[in-house]
Amino acid sequence: MPPRTTPTQRQKRLGAEVRKIRTTAGMSAEHAAGLLGVDRGKISNIESGIRNISPERLRTLATHCECADERYVSGLVELAEPPGRNWWDEYRGRVSPGLLDIVELEWHSVRIQTVQTVHVPGLLQTEDYARSIFAAVLPELSRLEIELRVAHRMDRQRVLDRERPVDYVGYVHEAALRMRFGGLETTRKQLSALIDAGERDCITLRVIPVELGSFPGAGHALLYSEGAVAQLDTAQLDAAHGPQFTDAEPQLAKYRAHLDWMDAECLSAGASRDFIHGIIREL
Repeated sequence: MPPRTTPTQRQKRLGAEVRKIRTTAGMSAEHAAGLLGVDRGKISNIESGIRNISPERLRTLATHCECADERYVSGLVELAEPPGRNWWDEYRGRVSPGLLDIVELEWHSVRIQTVQTVHVPGLLQTEDYARSIFAAVLPELSRLEIELRVAHRMDRQRVLDRERPVDYVGYVHEAALRMRFGGLETTRKQLSALIDAGERDCITLRVIPVELGSFPGAGHALLYSEGAVAQLDTAQLDAAHGPQFTDAEPQLAKYRAHLDWMDAECLSAGASRDFIHGIIREL
């Protein structure tokens, strides 16, 4: 199979983990190439995500590098499995690679936690609410481009509707609940949809009330994806130029601490539901 020119975030992550295994063991790329029966250049391509590594070769490398964490290795093997065709492939070339990376990250997550301060979480948005957000993008999007992005956002919700939905925890600031994207009626329907979503077994929705004052990470929206093991977690933040992904342990530890704070300080799921009902009555 020829090398790919634009590896996905998931493919780049696998390559980075392969490199980490090799360098932690003090193994040279030349040694790894000989061990796996490939040329030196292919090792470089594997570690940059340009080429795949087979699950068999991955296990061989892990064994010779004395990587004894079987859960971690199994998680890497899952990353290395050929992806096949997925529903989001129909959007390839039509939406940005970063948006496709978010979808793939969500789909393969064991658990998702998110913190939102301006919008309600994307996986819980209604069509009209999402449409109002995309209609405000600058430079202005065409009507067809807006509808494409709305369809993509709605399709992302499949991760919550599939046979084994992902475990999802959303922390939403009161300010986001009071923002009137799309007007009063759209806002009412969106808040009602949030309440309905919070009744599902796979979804926990909790409010960060204004009265809490300052809180960690206040300036950023956060999506925290839990992998098969903590070493394979990923944090994603929004930026003006597109999504940013990090898997550096110091950064992950910081975001875990943020989420621990949310868990300790935010309104309970029941109190959050009552709180949203209250906002609806005020509209």
